[in-house]
Amino acid sequence: MDKLTNNQIAWRAAQDIADGAYVNLGIGFPEKVAQFQPPGRQAIFHTENGILNFGESPAKGTEDWDVINAGKKAVTVKPGTSFFHHADSFAMVRGGHLDVAILGAYEVAENGDLANWSTGPKGVPAVGGAMDLVHGAKRVAVITDHVTKDGKPKLLQRCTLPLTGVGCVTRVYTSLAVIDIEDGRFVLREKLPSLSVEELQAVTGAELFIPGPVADLICPEV
Repeated sequence: MDKLTNNQIAWRAAQDIADGAYVNLGIGFPEKVAQFQPPGRQAIFHTENGILNFGESPAKGTEDWDVINAGKKAVTVKPGTSFFHHADSFAMVRGGHLDVAILGAYEVAENGDLANWSTGPKGVPAVGGAMDLVHGAKRVAVITDHVTKDGKPKLLQRCTLPLTGVGCVTRVYTSLAVIDIEDGRFVLREKLPSLSVEELQAVTGAELFIPGPVADLICPEV
C-alpha cells in the first residue's frame, strides 16, 4: 500500500498553519513541521523550556548547547527571539496564548481523545507538556502514521492506552489521509488518490464519515 513519508505528512500539516500563528510542535516527528512553512508565511514557534520565535537548526558543529528546544535539539536565535522562565512558558500554554499545537500520537479516538504519552504498564512514560498543550492550545492537530508497525489501526472508536487529553484533537494528518474530528466522528477530507475509500476504511478502527467529495492528498517529494 502506498503511503506518505514522515516528511510529506509534516509538509501537509505545515500548509494549514497561518502566517503569524503561535505554534508548539511536539518532540520528535512533529518538529519536522517547522521545515516546511509555505513561502510568505512565518509561524512563531514556542517551546516549553522557555523560548519563543527561535530560528532553524544550526549547522552541525556550530551548535550552542545552551540554546535548545524541549527535545534537547539545538536551535538558533534570530531578531525577536525571547527567553523566559519555564513557569512563564507554561503560563502561555495554560493561558490560551498558543494558536496551534501539533503532536504525535499512539492512538486517536473518533471523539477527539488522544493517547500519546504511554504505551501501557511496560512502556516508558514521556508526557512532557502534552497534557497542558492539548487543553491550552486553541487548535490541536496530530501527525502520525495511519497504522502501527504491525499494521493495527491507530484511529479508533475509543483509545485503549492512557489518555493525554479528552476530546481535544480536531484534525489528524496521517500517511494515508487528512481527517477532521467533528461531532464525535472521523470526517474524511483528503486521501491518497491510489487508495479507495474501502481500503482506507479497512485500516481505520472507526467509521469514516464522508459528507461530500474527498480531495486527493498530494504532497511533493520533500
